[in-house]
Amino acid sequence: MSSRPEKGSELELRIGSLAFGGRGVARVDDFVVFVDRALPGDLVRARINRVKRRYAEASAVALLEPGPNRVEPRCPHYGRCGGCRFQDLAYPQQLAHKEQTIRDAIERIGHQTGVEIAPIVGAPETYGYRNKIELSFAHGEDGVRLGFHLAGRWEDILPIDACHLVGDAWNAARDVVEQWARDHSITAYDRRTHDGYLRNLILRGSERTGELLVTVVTSEGKLPRPAQLEEELRERVPSCVGLLHAATDRPAEVTQGLDTSVVFGHPWYTERLLDLDLRVSSGAFLQTNTAMCERLYRIAIEEAGLEGDEIVWDLYSGIGSIALALARDAGQVFGIEIVEEAVERAAENAERNGVDNVTFVHGDVAKAIQPLIEGGVPRPEIVVVDPPRAGLVPKAVRRIVELEPQRIVYVSCNPTTLAGNAEQIVEAGYRLVSVRPVDMFPHTHHVECVARFEAPA
Repeated sequence: MSSRPEKGSELELRIGSLAFGGRGVARVDDFVVFVDRALPGDLVRARINRVKRRYAEASAVALLEPGPNRVEPRCPHYGRCGGCRFQDLAYPQQLAHKEQTIRDAIERIGHQTGVEIAPIVGAPETYGYRNKIELSFAHGEDGVRLGFHLAGRWEDILPIDACHLVGDAWNAARDVVEQWARDHSITAYDRRTHDGYLRNLILRGSERTGELLVTVVTSEGKLPRPAQLEEELRERVPSCVGLLHAATDRPAEVTQGLDTSVVFGHPWYTERLLDLDLRVSSGAFLQTNTAMCERLYRIAIEEAGLEGDEIVWDLYSGIGSIALALARDAGQVFGIEIVEEAVERAAENAERNGVDNVTFVHGDVAKAIQPLIEGGVPRPEIVVVDPPRAGLVPKAVRRIVELEPQRIVYVSCNPTTLAGNAEQIVEAGYRLVSVRPVDMFPHTHHVECVARFEAPA
C-alpha cells in the first residue's frame, strides 16, 4: 500500500534522479514525489503542493544536505527567473541527464528498442552562447524595468541587470532601451489590466559578424522619441545594425507575425554559419546557439549521407540554412517553409551565397507536399525535417512516408514528440537506426537531437 502524503504537509526527501523537465524525483515507499528545485543526491524538506493518484508534486523549502553534483549558480537571479533551470547542477551531470532523457523517450514513449543512442555532444561554452533573447517590460519601483518572467508566473516580470547567457552587446542594448523608456516616462504594458505601451524587447545578433538587431514590441501607436533611442544605440552599441518597431493590439504576449517597421538600419542581421553568410530577420527561425547549431547541422548532413546527385527535400526550411548546406553535396534541394518572410530570406540567402541548385517554396508541410508532386517536383531520395516543438502532425507524417524516401533525417528539439513521431514512422515501414543528441541549451532542460530513419530494404 502506497504512503500517499497529504497536500500542505512537509517531508524530508532524498532525491534519486531527475524527471524530464528538470524536477527532482523522490519516493515515499513506492509513491513518487516530483520536487521542484531539487537535484539528485539532495536531502530536502519539501512541501506537498498537489497530490494525484499515482504521484505528488512538491517544492523544496529547505536544502538540508546538498547532493555531490550541486554547484554555485553564476546568476544572482537564478531560482526566481523562469529561464535557466540547471545552473546549480555541474555541467557533466546536465549532459548525462539529457542523454538519458533521449533514451527514455525513445524506449518508453516511442517503444523503440535496439536503437543506437550516441553520446551527447556537449557545448564548448555554457555561458554567453545565445544569439537571441526576448525580454519583457514591467513597472518597477524606480521606473520601467526590463526582465524575464518569474518562474511559473506569466503575469509577473523579474527585473534583471544582465543576462549571462548573452554577450556584452546584448546587455548594453538592454540598458540603453531601459534608460530611454525611463528618461521619457514611457509606460510598460500591464499583463493584468492590459494598460500601458511597452511590451517586449527582442535582441538578436551574431558574435561572429558583430551585428545586433533590436526590436521594440509595443501596443498600437507610434514609437515615441525614436531619434533619441537611435542616437543612444548608435553611440553605446555600435554593433546595432537595425532598430525595428513591432506593434500589436492583442492582449496576449505575442512577438511573432506582427506589423513591423524599420526605425533605422535594416530589418535583418548577418550570421556566419557553415561557411554561409545568412541574413536573419527579426521574426525568422534560427537556432539560438550558433556554435552548437553548426554542430547540429553538420550531424544532420552526415546522417543524410549524400553522394552528390540526390534529390533532397528540406521540410520546415526556415531561412534556408540546412538546405543551402545540403545543396553543396546534392543534385537538387527543395525547401518548404510556412513563414513567408523566411522563404523570401532563404531565396535571398541562396543568391548571396551563389547556390543555384535549391528552390524554396512557401507552404504548410502537411498540405504542400501533394501539390508539389502533382506539379512535377521530383520525389526525394532524402527528406530532412526540422519541425517545431510540437513535432509532425499525423498528416505530415503520412505525406512524408508517402514520398517513399530512402532516408529520413529528423532534427528534433523535443524528445517526447520525436518519440511519438518515431513510432508512427516505424509503423509505416521505416527503421529508426540512430539518434545523436546535441546540447544546444546549457543550464536548461532542453536538448536537440538528430534521428535517422532508413527505408525497408
